[in-house]
Amino acid sequence: METKKNIQVGKNKYILFFFTFLVYFSFINFSNTQNKLEGSYTDIKILDKISSKNTLLELKNGELITYNDLSIKSLKCKNSEFDDDPEITAYIQVKDLTNKNNDEVYIFNGWMFSSSPSIVPFDHPVYDIWLISCY
Repeated sequence: METKKNIQVGKNKYILFFFTFLVYFSFINFSNTQNKLEGSYTDIKILDKISSKNTLLELKNGELITYNDLSIKSLKCKNSEFDDDPEITAYIQVKDLTNKNNDEVYIFNGWMFSSSPSIVPFDHPVYDIWLISCY
C-alpha cells in the first residue's frame, strides 16, 4: 500500500518539475520579446525647408546631437508587436539653439509616431523631422 503512495508522490514531483520548467521558459521568451521591441538607436530624417535637403540622422538613445540650430535627443524607441502594420514610436526632445532667451524650453518634447506624424506635430519654421526606424 505504501509503494502506491510513493509512486503517486513521485508522479507529482515530475508534474511540478515540468510545470516549473514551462513557466521558467515562458518568462524567458517574454523577456526576449520585450528586448527585441525596444531599440537603442533611433533614425530620424530632417528636412531643411529653405534648402529642401533631407538628412538622415542616427541617434543613440540618451545622447544629445546638435544638428545646425537644433539640439536633438532621443530617450526611448519601440517597434510594434505586429508585423502586418508596423508602427515605430520614439520619445524625442528638440531644442532650438537660436532662441537664447529660453534655454530650458523644448520646441518638441514628446512621443513621435512613424505612421502618423501629424498626431503630435513638430512645428518649426525651418526644419521638419520624421521618425524613420528604431533598432
